[in-house]
Amino acid sequence: MALDKIGIAKRIAQEVKDGMYINLGIGIPTLVANYIPENINVELQSENGLLGMGPFPTEEEVDADLINAGKQTVTYLPGASIFSSAESFGMIRGKHVNLTILGAMEVSENGDIANWKIPGKMVKGMGGAMDLVASAENIIVAMQHRSRDGASKLLKECTLPITGLRCVKKIVTDLAVLEVLPEGGFRLLERAPGISVEEIKAATEGKLVVDGGVPEIKL
Repeated sequence: MALDKIGIAKRIAQEVKDGMYINLGIGIPTLVANYIPENINVELQSENGLLGMGPFPTEEEVDADLINAGKQTVTYLPGASIFSSAESFGMIRGKHVNLTILGAMEVSENGDIANWKIPGKMVKGMGGAMDLVASAENIIVAMQHRSRDGASKLLKECTLPITGLRCVKKIVTDLAVLEVLPEGGFRLLERAPGISVEEIKAATEGKLVVDGGVPEIKL
């Protein structure tokens, strides 16, 4: 059974390590904040100027003035800091963010990512993705494996405008967990419960590397 958005977020939360500074992109990545283990201490950063972001608020906790870069209301944890977006981008460009988790429309087998524009469609702004992919030590992508019309989103080469080149390290989709190899190609690490390797091969246009048995994702 393919993972839903919450399943993808739960699996990515397993990649979070104690002490990390992490930026969460819009969409599925923001859900990761809800599933970070309680014994893990991390600092979640939002490029609009918040460090120390907490889980999404309950109805009683909603503060319309406290939002993330995606304009969603958020909470903050004890010790959090609020500062200007200029200082926030200084933190990003100064390479002080250890892990960035982003959504994507396409990822190539070389680790290129396209996630900000579909030609001909309105774009409100490219956001901070280009700075993040150029600066973070580690980029994990959360995405659906295929588009709505069934086409693969894990490609030999991206067809949409590129956000960053050779920057994606790992991808978690509704079907699988994959590592982008330095020499190119997607190494299949885990598969969604009940999803076969053959189904993942059929859904992947880029080179898929399968080494031995592939375990199911444990949530």
